[in-house]
This record gives sequence, structure tokens and C-alpha cells, in this order.
Amino acid sequence: MTLLATAPRRIRVGGLGLDPVREHDVVERVAAELAAGRGGRIVTPNVDICRLAAADPALGRLVASADLVVADGMPLVWAARLLGTPLPERVTGADLLRALSARAARHGWPVYLLGGPYGAPERAARELVRAFPGLRICGAHAPAHGFDSCREGRAAVLRRVVTARPRLVFVGLGFPRQDLLIAELRRDLPGAWFLGCGAALAFAAGMVPRAPWWMRRAGLEWAFRLATEPGRLARRYLVDDLPFAARLLARGLAARLVRR
Repeated sequence: MTLLATAPRRIRVGGLGLDPVREHDVVERVAAELAAGRGGRIVTPNVDICRLAAADPALGRLVASADLVVADGMPLVWAARLLGTPLPERVTGADLLRALSARAARHGWPVYLLGGPYGAPERAARELVRAFPGLRICGAHAPAHGFDSCREGRAAVLRRVVTARPRLVFVGLGFPRQDLLIAELRRDLPGAWFLGCGAALAFAAGMVPRAPWWMRRAGLEWAFRLATEPGRLARRYLVDDLPFAARLLARGLAARLVRR
């Protein structure tokens, strides 16, 4: 039995089970499991991932099968609170990337950075090593667009990661591509921990600005990202995700009123 087997029961929000943990708890669990020679997988659902998983049972199972599932989106935190089953805090992939890198520098765990825009992993590697002296980057690679559309391209990327023998792997390919790839890598690297981190590599590289702290705390990071990348994010945020988030919060509010 692993330490994760004794974790608190997951909280159901929008059809997903979310672990009621803080960022510090995640880092401590990963450190304990790595010390015991056990690997794992972290998924950080936001509203978009929640929406996609709700629409596709296979994606829902992919998220549920992760060792840790933490709420990256503030609407999920708000909905959990309205449902009477609060989550302790929002835990983002971008913050976990830095927190886990800091712990990796202390323990000497080799880290692999995979995905993001061209040049992002290499630039992120330099910035992370500068921020956390002693951090060992054993690989940094942004695969060519569409690499996973053919068996050969996918196998080449998998082989490259496995050969590097990392203990931590940060994969920024977006959901569900990053999580499907991680599921394959887990078979060949059972002692490594994987974090699907979306745009976090581009943030770490300084190629995409991140919202100020006050906006993140207020749940407005989406608005900042929409303002900085409107062409890429407008449809996703405004057409797809906003109505889903509104329905999620409305159901939570209705449940709260029923309890009164």
C-alpha cells in the first residue's frame, strides 16, 4: 500500500473527483513516493479539462486514474465550496512545476521538460536552473507539431524520454495529449512522477506572461490569458468554458439553497 492509498476521499465536482490537498501536500507526497521508489501521475483539471472529461467518458477515466487530481481552476474551488465539500486551495500546474523543481534541486532528482512552443523547454530549463541552483535537467524537448499523429513519431519521443531516466517529468502538450502520452510513459518509467502542466513550460520560459498574483487569487487568470492570447483562447474560454462554468456554479448554488 502506498501513501496515496491513505489519502482523503476525493471530492466530486463537475463529474470529476478532486483530491482535497494543498500544493505543499502534493510536493510532500511526491517526495515520499519517490523516496520509496514509486512513481505516479498528477492531473490538474481546470474548467476546460472538466468540460472535456464530462463529455467523453474515456477522458473522464483517464483523469480519474491519476494518482493525484488537483483543482487548477478557481471555478472548481468555488463550486466545491457551494456544494458544501470545500477544497483547501487551488493547486495549479504552473505553481507545482516550480515547487517540485525546488524540491528536485534539493534531492538531486533529474527532471525532464517535454512540450510547449519551440524553444520553450530549453529556455524554461535555463530559468529553472537559475532559480533553483543544483537542479538537474536531464532533457528538454519540444516535439514537432503532430509528432503523436504517427506511431514512429510518438515512439521516438517516448524513447527519448525513457533513455534520459528522469525522476520527474513535466509535460506541457495540453489535455488530453499530454495525459495520454504520460499514461504510456508510466509503463516504461514506473518509478518517475509525471505532471501534465499545459502552458506552464511557456510561463517558466518567460515566453507567455502569467497573470499577476492578485488576479490569480481572485480567479481572474483566465481573463488575463484571454487578453494576452485572444486569437487562441477566445472560443475556448467564452464559447465553450464560460457556459460550462456558469452551469457548474449554478448547480452548486442550487444544492446550497436546498441544504438551507
